[in-house]
Amino acid sequence: MSSSTNTAPLHGQVAVIAGGIGGIGYATARRLADAGARIVLLDRGSSNPASQYAAQLPGTGHGAIRASIDDSKTLRAAADEVAERWQRADILVNAAGFTKPIPHADLDALDDALIDALFVAHWRGPFATIRAFASLLRASGNGLVVNVSSIAATTGVGSNVAYCAAKAGIDSLAVTLGRALAPAIRVINVAPGVVDTAFVPGRDENFNARAAAATPLKRIGTPDDIAVTIEACATTLRFSTGTVIQVDGGRHL
Repeated sequence: MSSSTNTAPLHGQVAVIAGGIGGIGYATARRLADAGARIVLLDRGSSNPASQYAAQLPGTGHGAIRASIDDSKTLRAAADEVAERWQRADILVNAAGFTKPIPHADLDALDDALIDALFVAHWRGPFATIRAFASLLRASGNGLVVNVSSIAATTGVGSNVAYCAAKAGIDSLAVTLGRALAPAIRVINVAPGVVDTAFVPGRDENFNARAAAATPLKRIGTPDDIAVTIEACATTLRFSTGTVIQVDGGRHL
């Protein structure tokens, strides 16, 4: 589907993607742009690299804004800039975050500072981003929030204990806000398993091969596997909200 035609399913819509130059975030940006949306990439670094990413997307009217999910002031400013430059926001994708591998039994290694940072990145940050853009999404009349969660929320198997807990929290947020923000805004979480990105430091080809062997569909995910699911949330799954979609090749089984 070409983003240059008025028949593209997301023609005229604006999608804001937090963590937009990460592996899943940018794959999602490409998918939504090809479906006709104008894309706003939120990134905490210099705006120039993010702007370069935006310039490579299919279609026109894309851009980038410097904002950090751990700084609500920058998120409010980003929402104001989107309102001024794009006049609307229809889709918000929360794909930002980080983690650090720590064995679950090593309680001392999971110190307070890291716990706090993980909960900011994977719960407070997405909530703050939704809060900042809620007015624009509500004004759309067909607003959609998609949070990138993880099967670690339910399996308890993940890079560290706090990461698992924070993702469980964001899954709860989908339920509570799916109810609270309806009918103007839908909220859906997409929960990947192992994905072929550099998100988890230290994971190499050997880890990926073992993970693929332990997955019923015998491969790990790609960023586009997650992106196409997010695209479906915006284009075809229009009667879904307050739920979590697992996209993991059956790894949770």
